[in-house]
This record gives sequence, C-alpha cells and structure tokens, in this order.
Amino acid sequence: MFGLKKRSGTSGKRPVRGRDIAVAGRRLPLTIREHERATRLTLRIEPGGRALKMSVPVGIADQEIDRFLHRHHGWLKSRLSKLPKASDIEEGGSIPIRGVAHRIARTGKARGITEIQEEDGEPVLWVGGAPEHLGRRIADFLKKQARADLEEAVARHAAAIGKTVAGISMKDTKSRWGSCSSRGNLSFSWRIVMAPEYVIDYLAAHEVAHLQEMNHGPRFWALCGRLCARTDEAKRWLKRHGSALHAIDF
Repeated sequence: MFGLKKRSGTSGKRPVRGRDIAVAGRRLPLTIREHERATRLTLRIEPGGRALKMSVPVGIADQEIDRFLHRHHGWLKSRLSKLPKASDIEEGGSIPIRGVAHRIARTGKARGITEIQEEDGEPVLWVGGAPEHLGRRIADFLKKQARADLEEAVARHAAAIGKTVAGISMKDTKSRWGSCSSRGNLSFSWRIVMAPEYVIDYLAAHEVAHLQEMNHGPRFWALCGRLCARTDEAKRWLKRHGSALHAIDF
C-alpha cells in the first residue's frame, strides 16, 4: 500500500514518530508529532515535496494513523504528482540564476572560482574543483549572489521609507522565504536568487515593509505595492514555482 517503514525518535515533551512513505514515485520521510490541542489528524507536504508532516492528538494509536494515511493516499498522490521531483545538480545539467537557466560545466581544474560566462549566446556556469564538490561549490556561489542582490535591494527599499536595517542573514529555510525580527534583522532564503529578478526584488520589499508594518494587513500590502510594482505577479510566481527551487538538491 504505502510501503511504510518505521523510524523512531523523540523531540521535546511529546514523542515523535516517523515513517518512510513510498508514494507517487517518491520515498519521503513522514514526521508525526503529537499536540495537546490537536483534535484531528492533519497532513502537510513540506515545500519542495521532499518530506511530510502530520499533527495528531496525544496518545493516538498507530492503527488510526494507518487508516488516515490509507484514506488520503489518493489526495497525497495527486498533490505530489504535481510537484517537481528532487533534482540533483550535475555537469551538463542546468541551474536557474535570476530566472535564467544556466548550463553547468566543469572547468576541469582542481581550483578556481565559480563564474558565469557567455558561450554562443548561452549563459554557462563554470565550476572548478573535484566532481564530488560540484553541488557545494554551486550552492556557495548562489549564496554570494543572493546576498549581493538582496543587500542592494534592501538598501534601496529601506531608504525609500526611511528605515534602518540592523542586519541581513542568508538561510536555507523551507517554511518561509524571508523574515523580519522586531529588532530590524532581516533573514532570507538564498534559494530566491534562482527566481526572476523581480521576484527577488519583491522579497526584499516584503521584508523591508515589515520594518514599518509588522503584520500582513492592508497597509502592509499597500506599502509592498509602492516599493515593488510587480508584487502581485511575484507572489503568483512563488506560489507556482517556489517548490521547484526547494526541490533542487545540492
């Protein structure tokens, strides 16, 4: 049916149960957490379609969880089939940078910087180092590009509303693309650099807007629209294509 394989572990005050589920041509880890306030079972697909999470009432039996998964097998298969499968970075493949596909090529040199060059009108990402380090070197390159792009956009948007940014950090978060703390520290997922430039600009504008409006009310979205004219278009792009960026395995 599901090809369930149990995993074990504990986290916090409540036990955490785990299983590996084979569905829609994927084998995914499923984390099951008990919550005191939970009155029903809920199942969530993590961004990128690479993991599943369940919230269940305290003390629920494994048999009830099995029945729940069986009833929702069709829903799960349908949803996962619409998501991109995890893609591995490899020579000859491609990686999107600022929304443009770049062919991946190795320089063949043990050392050397990772850089973009144009060849016959095609953008190519040249990567040095050993083959087994290809993914890591590309990820490092993308992190630097993301920081440069976001620092420029954040500075521009913050100046437009007269706000000061305490700091900027790059992370690889799955649950959100960015965040803003009450102290003015902004955090971004570096994977956003693979999205089109206007989406990167929107994300910077979104978090800067939180420096003034720490909410998602009408005034916040009005401010986002003033800072980034393509706000609505960027939101749609992330909803449709954001999972594909999370699915890339470096």
